[in-house]
Amino acid sequence: MADAIEVVIVASAFGMDAVRSGGHARWANVAAKAGASGFEVRRELFADEADAAPQALRTLGQSIAEAGLWSVYSTPDSLYTSEGRLDRAALRRALDEATALGARFVKLQLGGFAGDAQGAQAALIADDTRGAKVRLVVENGQLAEGGSLAQFTGLFDALTREDRAGVLGMTFDIGNWAWREVAPLDAAKLLAAHVEYVHCKTAVGEGARRFPAAPAADDPQFTAVLNNLPRDVPRGIEFPFDTQRIEADATRYVAWLAAA
Repeated sequence: MADAIEVVIVASAFGMDAVRSGGHARWANVAAKAGASGFEVRRELFADEADAAPQALRTLGQSIAEAGLWSVYSTPDSLYTSEGRLDRAALRRALDEATALGARFVKLQLGGFAGDAQGAQAALIADDTRGAKVRLVVENGQLAEGGSLAQFTGLFDALTREDRAGVLGMTFDIGNWAWREVAPLDAAKLLAAHVEYVHCKTAVGEGARRFPAAPAADDPQFTAVLNNLPRDVPRGIEFPFDTQRIEADATRYVAWLAAA
């Protein structure tokens, strides 16, 4: 029998205001009751900057572990500046905070990587992540900077040229490609070898008025994308639950994604 697929619930699925007011620990417990394996902490949903202090993160990480979950630490910071330089300060801050939390993954946006003469600066990434117990992943975002398919193929090509292909992995956000008018199946075929975590959602609406939504169980495109990505990587629920039936929704979607 194949190993079960691990499903993560991203804190924002419970609603941004609910997490800011109730705290991550409360919703981690709901995620655990729903059958999730992991819980993604979102730095931008902290109610106060003091929530990112080392002791506060250690306390939160302990609460998540006591609920029987492992954690992802997500920060809105980018790995590369708009000028294409490695932002080592942002990387080190994210690593320190994720380590205090006890996270399995630390997730950043890609930012302004352009693959020009500066390359990926992979040796510096390797220096900063050496000895870290948390795995660095970068996510395709909704903005032009940090969300284009060419940036991600260019990044992994550059890492290979610099002989550092395994220095980081990718969070593949299925729904975010819609904001960049990229077919997620095309992206999956090109990037699957680098994917270590999947954010599961689709998008509804058009143009700037797009919103994340739950995939339909019979959505052939979503199924095709999952089938072209590794089956041994965690899948994160990043679409909003129905506020009238949060716990039931969470339980239903965890079971569905674990088997999809």
